[in-house]
Amino acid sequence: MAAILIIEDDNNLSRGIAYSFEKEGFTVYCADSISDGNSLFTQHAIDIVILDLNLPDGDGIAFCKTIREKSNVPVLMLTARDLEADELAGLAAGADDYITKPFSISILRARVDSLLRRISATALNTIQTGAFTLNTSNFKLFREQKEIPISTTEFRILRLFMGNKGKVLPKEQIAAALWENANDYVDDNALSVNISRLRSKIESNPKKPTIIKTIHGIGYVWTGE
Repeated sequence: MAAILIIEDDNNLSRGIAYSFEKEGFTVYCADSISDGNSLFTQHAIDIVILDLNLPDGDGIAFCKTIREKSNVPVLMLTARDLEADELAGLAAGADDYITKPFSISILRARVDSLLRRISATALNTIQTGAFTLNTSNFKLFREQKEIPISTTEFRILRLFMGNKGKVLPKEQIAAALWENANDYVDDNALSVNISRLRSKIESNPKKPTIIKTIHGIGYVWTGE
């Protein structure tokens, strides 16, 4: 089951939420401050964050921005203030959903389930290695949060490489992956050109590649580093 981080300074509410999700098999971590929440977020693989807007050592909106700078983990914000401005500020900070206190646990659970289904569906359409994420439904490549424009041919190469991280792929196998129809014939020179273009987009030093390495006489290997 998923791991949930609850950052809420109302201990009774926090324990109630935790108990409800733990009964369903979730792993739950609780913090009553931004400082403790940040420590738990850093130490554990968190799948979703339930974050209070007002905390004793800071603003939940500011912390949401901090989370969003380093992760796409869903954030569901809680607040006792039923103000449109707060909702808009939370969503602008990167929150995925918003719920106003008081609320029922069943409503909270439904919101959490919805967010988890969303990320599960996204995960089915992505390949991730290291800092790189390839979305196979919209043909986009990202390094961290930044998109790297790629061509259709480069997408096909990346899909093969990233799905076989650490494996040496012969040139013939790579070329075959590009022959998706009779008009897509790719010779060795065209393959080398496309690899070169990819390296220019993702390597720190394309002349000394560390992400797509050449295995002389055989082919290439994707390290994803």
